[in-house]
Amino acid sequence: MPPPDRVPITVMGHEKLKEELRQLKTVERKRISSEIEVARAHGDLRENAEYHAAKEKQGFIEGRIMELEDKLSRAQVIDPTKLGGDRVVFGATVRFADGDSGEESTYQIVGDDEADLKAGKVSISSPIARAFIGKEKGDEVEIRSPKGVRTVEIINVTFK
Repeated sequence: MPPPDRVPITVMGHEKLKEELRQLKTVERKRISSEIEVARAHGDLRENAEYHAAKEKQGFIEGRIMELEDKLSRAQVIDPTKLGGDRVVFGATVRFADGDSGEESTYQIVGDDEADLKAGKVSISSPIARAFIGKEKGDEVEIRSPKGVRTVEIINVTFK
């Protein structure tokens, strides 16, 4: 695991954050600035709902920009395609079978900002990822979650 001030992220996740930051700085800032100017032109700012809404949006955008800049400055970019081995580590794609039903699932272990269960990506800080880290193909793993404990078997570990 990286030091606590470093945030693990895949190459794709890093690119998405950079693109969101670029969009906010180059497009959204300009758009909200124009909205504020239009609202200002409507007169008395104390009772101008458009102005207050635009200023609120501006605050949100600036806050998100600061958050993204912080995350990007602390990012530890990891390229899963350059990893290998038999053990589950950050970036690994794990195929596993439920011990009771035999139902198979596949998840990639990614950074917190990249997690998307529908896309098969689970956060490194999730109970399932924490249970898988350090295990390898053929291992039985107990996953503790709010729904209880379930046992799964790791079928395959890949890096893509």
